[in-house]
Amino acid sequence: MSSKDMQIGIGLPANIPGVQRKLLIEWAKKADEGQFSSLGLIDRLVYDNYDPLIAFAATAGITQRIRLTTSILLAPLHSAALLAKQAASLDAISGGRLTLGLGVGQREDDFQAAFAPFRRRGKVFDEQLATMQRIWSGEPLSAEVGAIGPAPVQVGGPEILIGGTTPAGIARLGRWGNGFIAGGAGPELTNQSFRAAEAVWSAAGRAGKPRLVACAYYALGPDAQEGGARYLHHYYGPEWGPLITQGLLATPEAIKEARKAFAAIGTDELILWPCLPALDQIDRLEDALG
Repeated sequence: MSSKDMQIGIGLPANIPGVQRKLLIEWAKKADEGQFSSLGLIDRLVYDNYDPLIAFAATAGITQRIRLTTSILLAPLHSAALLAKQAASLDAISGGRLTLGLGVGQREDDFQAAFAPFRRRGKVFDEQLATMQRIWSGEPLSAEVGAIGPAPVQVGGPEILIGGTTPAGIARLGRWGNGFIAGGAGPELTNQSFRAAEAVWSAAGRAGKPRLVACAYYALGPDAQEGGARYLHHYYGPEWGPLITQGLLATPEAIKEARKAFAAIGTDELILWPCLPALDQIDRLEDALG
């Protein structure tokens, strides 16, 4: 795939501490008017960030074109029926523009806060996927519980992208989902996950190919490297912060090279998450992309 054929999404900075409503609304409008295919948003519970589905509900009404992509949402922190209803509602309100990137998460404190079983999160996720598909198809939840609406605009429910780096996580794509999403791993590791996802898809006998989505962090402008690194260290902590910061795209040249590298491994869409909560980050990214 050429870099011109690969779609480019941009993150909504609702995960950056201290971001105010005005910036989120202006950011969403500006991204919708630009070249970007999606607004992406990551998820965490024990942090000073906005809830992804609430943030997207706020932006759905003031955007017309751009897709709303959770990249990713931590499904096991939620009730399956409630999550299915919220997602269907958001899909209907946005006119069918919701893409659910879903995964299990790795931070135990998020599960402690949600009173959710951390060590059973994979099994819970599998059960959730089955339940949500049943709800979105309009079937009764059970013999005792009826159907749960509203009906999503997208037939069968919102597009689902499965996230995960373990073999068990990637294996879910064989049964569930329309594609696979890899977050912040860089082109080399993302390529390995993409090839594994394609193998799982083929082994399951599914037609066509899975949609492949990658994500990376960026910060552009004066002191971008320092400011971006500061946010990533705060978000990921001392264990993961330094490693994630190595993949930060902090120059126009780095953006261009990443675009080529991700296109070369067959990425259908690359979502670039911002690390700096300033509206000029959209302009700087558009300039870097050309």
